[in-house]
Amino acid sequence: MTRTMKELADFLGCPLEGDGETRVSGVASTVSARADDLIFVESPRHLEPAAASASRCVVIAPGFSLPGKVLLRAPKPKLAFARAAEWLIPATPIAKEIHRTAIIASSAQIAAGVSVGPYAVIEENVRIGSGTEIGAFCFIGHGSTIGESCRFYPRVTLYAGVRIANRVILHSGTVIGSDGFGYVAEDGKHRKFPQVGEVEINSDVEIGANTTIDRGSLDRTIIGSGVKLDNLIHIAHNVSIGENTVIAAQTGVSGSVIIGKNATLGGQIGLADHCEIQDGAVIGAQAGILPGKIVRSGGIVWGTPARPLEKFKEQFAWINRLPALAERIKRLESIVSAKGE
Repeated sequence: MTRTMKELADFLGCPLEGDGETRVSGVASTVSARADDLIFVESPRHLEPAAASASRCVVIAPGFSLPGKVLLRAPKPKLAFARAAEWLIPATPIAKEIHRTAIIASSAQIAAGVSVGPYAVIEENVRIGSGTEIGAFCFIGHGSTIGESCRFYPRVTLYAGVRIANRVILHSGTVIGSDGFGYVAEDGKHRKFPQVGEVEINSDVEIGANTTIDRGSLDRTIIGSGVKLDNLIHIAHNVSIGENTVIAAQTGVSGSVIIGKNATLGGQIGLADHCEIQDGAVIGAQAGILPGKIVRSGGIVWGTPARPLEKFKEQFAWINRLPALAERIKRLESIVSAKGE
């Protein structure tokens, strides 16, 4: 979509400097940008690449200068750039109308404006809100509820009874509502514990490719509004994740973990069962949280077992010095041994 910089400035509510009739049609990095692409500058190190860029249009922080460019001033250039990108580049449709090969149960309630891709399966008593797109080969289990303006990429699977609110994005390979890993020991064998609970995913959640979210065993698994989950994450049964929390790839969350609002979890973290991550906590990549442990609100932890960041850095520094310390000890032992002789 092509817009003028004046239109873009009005949309973003940003002051404009330069020719407002300059046209912009896309977004790009400073290296790959064409003349009609928008770029952004938020720190001094970006100024030189931006000045050399072919782009004529820049979202820039206050106090910076770029002669010869048309500028939009924004206190948070990266945020303004992201908003501009959403406006300039509408999402590509996942499906158009309802494909003739889609299999839809007669009892399913499909609102106006829903589109369903080839070979998707929608079972009995499913309800889907207006404007939702269901991609090719998706499976929507019986009794599931999907809100308005959701986007399901191809091969998403919802087990029976999953509840999804509005504007939820599920990427390919996502599985929602699978059984949790729950067993009871009996004579050296493992008997399956009931996995009959629910999954509730609230509005404005985005879930990455090949992420799995188990249903509750007896209660429910809850994903709060605005949560963003990366690819290849596992969320076990009875987990609760608070609003606007973000979790990076390859993290595993064990059963009955509670994660608060606005928490940030890095990649490859392991959270053992029944631990609690309070509001605003930050967990560093590859950290390990032991069973039942609590990471307090606003805390920053790292390492396995996880400990406060300052403590982790101090201990890590000593670990790096161990080879030199070992050599020193060997030399001292040799001196002591020689004197003893």
